Amino acid sequence: MNSNVINQNQLRQVFFIILILLMGIVLFMELASFLPALLGGITLYILLHRWMFFLTEKKKWRKGWTAILLMFFSFIVILMPVGLLVNMLSSKVSYAVQHSDELVTALKTVVNNIETRFNVTIASDENINKIGGTITQSLPKILGATFNTLTTIFFMYFILYFMLVNGRYMENTLYEHVPLEDKNVNRLGKEIHMMVVSNAIGIPLIAFAQGLIGLIGYLIIGVKEPFFWFGVTCIAAMLPVIGAALAYIPLAIIFFANNQTGQGIAMLVFGFGIIGTIDNVLRFTLLKKIGNVHPLTTVFGVIIGLSLFGFIGLIFGPLLISLFMLLLKIYSSEFITKQRDINKIMEN
Repeated sequence: MNSNVINQNQLRQVFFIILILLMGIVLFMELASFLPALLGGITLYILLHRWMFFLTEKKKWRKGWTAILLMFFSFIVILMPVGLLVNMLSSKVSYAVQHSDELVTALKTVVNNIETRFNVTIASDENINKIGGTITQSLPKILGATFNTLTTIFFMYFILYFMLVNGRYMENTLYEHVPLEDKNVNRLGKEIHMMVVSNAIGIPLIAFAQGLIGLIGYLIIGVKEPFFWFGVTCIAAMLPVIGAALAYIPLAIIFFANNQTGQGIAMLVFGFGIIGTIDNVLRFTLLKKIGNVHPLTTVFGVIIGLSLFGFIGLIFGPLLISLFMLLLKIYSSEFITKQRDINKIMEN
């Protein structure tokens, strides 16, 4: 009798688990397009929730109006500069496309000069033209990039509002239901907060610093449209591996093709020597100070994040890698270490 009851309960449990999983998969597939909005809302919540708790619990401000005030503040400080930068670049899409043709022509000139002088073959005109076609097709997409669409931003703030208003209840609920020891739950929360702050503040700050330093150099060297290239440098600096070199290497090629050898050399020296150095110094100092994030975690995390989540992947890509490593450590402390302790007790 008891065996039958147990079997029935187990079957019911398995049935409900399967039903929940199926419904979860369906909901995820249908709402996958809103994932960047959700991740954006989580990012802003992590950055703002302490202010929310301080103002509502210490200063006794009303939750609704406090949430709206913080959302407006985040829009002014975070989103508006990004929007202005993207709008500045978007208004010059035609100039960028024309510049891509100029770059292809310059690249052909430089390659032909090298091939003639050293009697070697570097690249055919056909392959260089393919590079130009790729640039021409990609530029409008890159220059028009924000959080993908205005709809995504709307839903991001829609989600953020309810997260801020119900923040304390949400955090307590998660704290109670995460199947980990309290110390590991706290550790997980601190790690997520550290990584989000490091990437949400650190990466854009480093990119802006590189763009600002680059602008000074562009003005001194005599680059045409220096503010356009300032915007390109800021955006390129947030990309992994190559980074800001996507701005100053094409500029150097254009200088060389126009027989402006001195300016071309100055551009390369300034780019690799100053802009590149600023990038390395800030990544090893600022990011390490904010979140102690290993540079390889940032590089590979950004590559993965951009592929999975788009623009917001700049933040959540490195976070995924860090969380994976953290979960391995927590698993070790929660289960492997405990099992070893149990075995030692049993042996004694």
